[in-house]
Amino acid sequence: MKTLKDVEVNGTAVVKRLHGEGPTRRRIMDMGLTKGVQVMVRKVAPLGDPIELNVRGYELSIRKADAELVEVE
Repeated sequence: MKTLKDVEVNGTAVVKRLHGEGPTRRRIMDMGLTKGVQVMVRKVAPLGDPIELNVRGYELSIRKADAELVEVE
């Protein structure tokens, strides 16, 4: 299973499935990370956390722990 955390910088991926439960899953969906959306990884902080993404035309920074919950293809 490939997650959003595994995508290289300047790489793109399509969200396949969201893992997680309840409020965590809802928060990820509210940020625009839903099934079928294309995501580009713009930057990763020097220590690996957070990860900056380009989603639906805007920039989004998420924690590595949240990125592990987003399965991509």
